[in-house]
Amino acid sequence: MDTHRDAHVGAVLSAMGAVLATGEFPATAAGYRDLLKWARKWGTVRRAGVEGTGSYGASLSRYLLAQGVDVFDVNWMERADRRRRGKSDPLDAQNAARAVLSGRARARAKAGDGPVQIARMYKLTKASAVKARTQAINQLKSVLVTADPALREELAGLGNAELFRTCARFADVSGHGEGCEESVLQATRITLGLLAQRIRQLSEQIRNVDARLARLVKCHDPQLLDVVGIGPDTAVALLITVGDNVERLDSEASFAALCGVSPVERSSVRRQFRRLNRGGDRQTNAVLPRIVFTRLRVDPRTQDYYERRIKEGKTRREIVRCLKRYAAREVFYLVRQLQPQPRSWGQS
Repeated sequence: MDTHRDAHVGAVLSAMGAVLATGEFPATAAGYRDLLKWARKWGTVRRAGVEGTGSYGASLSRYLLAQGVDVFDVNWMERADRRRRGKSDPLDAQNAARAVLSGRARARAKAGDGPVQIARMYKLTKASAVKARTQAINQLKSVLVTADPALREELAGLGNAELFRTCARFADVSGHGEGCEESVLQATRITLGLLAQRIRQLSEQIRNVDARLARLVKCHDPQLLDVVGIGPDTAVALLITVGDNVERLDSEASFAALCGVSPVERSSVRRQFRRLNRGGDRQTNAVLPRIVFTRLRVDPRTQDYYERRIKEGKTRREIVRCLKRYAAREVFYLVRQLQPQPRSWGQS
């Protein structure tokens, strides 16, 4: 499937790689049903390759998974292939199918229909609110720099919390000037008041989302909160990376690669060397060091490990990389142990 905002283009290939049909369908619920019905006219549909399973193809992927079709995330066609074969929506759809058929596409699409998807939505809301609040705080303090000296002296020495509460009252008590009668001082006070009220509203939104995320983790994966160094925010970031269907990750090594904490081989002739992995989910990669540094402060087992590795000649950076990998492994098994195990063929 080559996915777009308003329509998706599909291609059906046989097991031998022959193109059986191509078609275009609207990106609607009815369009998804028609697409699958059309594809099944050519035989049993077991696997599907979808471009953009995290964006335009997200809803289609959820629908296909609900219908029992294995969905694989397919990257864009490589530049060399585009130059050789050309570029069109049917060709992109055929490339997605060939990627699954050949085994090049092995990353299973995230289900996106459980608590992790809920966490992802809340996390998105929180990130935008934090960004907007930071911008409002910076604007408020910028206005104060150029404000009237008397106003600056009135607000001098106040901490952030008291400063915002004081400024928020300005918008309520300031009169409404008309035309040229409004002074610069009055406009400054109103601006400070509106910005402070905006900061208060955004702070309430952030607290609300934080409470929802904490409840979500406690209800679905409380075992993560028992791990040293993992709080609600860290647990949410890790769960979003794992996804609702953790079975799509073959092993803890694949999860480590997804987190960007698996070393990449760079050895040549006599030199044995592994470099830092700069791929994977960078948000999760930023979360793991927080776990490690917290453990280095409060966890005796981690402190003993650190001292032992220092005596072996390892640098602090190398030790932290090892601890990040261990943390990723621990999280993987904690999340996976609560997942239902797939039944064998002999079970009914």
